[in-house]
Amino acid sequence: MRQDNKLSRMLHVLLHMARYNDAFTSEQIAHMLGSNSAVVRRTLAGLRDAGFVASEKGHHGGWRIAKDLNEITLLDIYQGVGVKQLFAIGSGDEHPNCAVEAAVNEELGSVLAEAEQKLLAKFADITLANLAERFDKRASAGSEG
Repeated sequence: MRQDNKLSRMLHVLLHMARYNDAFTSEQIAHMLGSNSAVVRRTLAGLRDAGFVASEKGHHGGWRIAKDLNEITLLDIYQGVGVKQLFAIGSGDEHPNCAVEAAVNEELGSVLAEAEQKLLAKFADITLANLAERFDKRASAGSEG
């Protein structure tokens, strides 16, 4: 199963936006991510709808952060980009009438649900300001990316 890296990619973009306090066009972001501008616009639309970024048309337009970094959490971004599945592991469904599969699925489902709740609660505790602080420390040490 392919990893969904929308969350980390959007965090990367948002931190660059915050660092340079400038508007980035969809094309610039797409180049940064090795993607295309339509995918960027579609992904950022969820963050715009949630009020975390704003888009401006015109010559000096582009995407900008619309809120203070202390007011935006990883959970906000996770929800805004619409990640479909947090974990790449899950229950089997090849043999729905098998008692073994049912027992395994029940236990896995319970454990995964608990782990997801804990991880999302942790996401709610981490702000973009926290990440920006880490970014600034790394950048001052010479490992900006």
